[in-house]
Amino acid sequence: MQMQFDGAVIKERNVTFAIAVVKPSVFASSDIEGLRKDFSRVFQNLPVVLMAQNAQGTARYSGRRDLVNFISKVPLSRIPWKKYTINFYY
Repeated sequence: MQMQFDGAVIKERNVTFAIAVVKPSVFASSDIEGLRKDFSRVFQNLPVVLMAQNAQGTARYSGRRDLVNFISKVPLSRIPWKKYTINFYY
């Protein structure tokens, strides 16, 4: 089984981290930290910021405070988005 998602790897100010796009409902999840850890494995254990957009296109972020503070000031159009595919094996 496969899952696709949009994401990006950001290298800035001697810090490398990843962004993964999720649905807004993820922010209500009690296991959001676990989800960040799951995405971190996809990005070779980089710190991960989760990002969702509301119906108006406004971005919301969840992750390490310093990374969220940084990325929230970057226009979405400047982020090098890429489509990622995860293969699940049972």
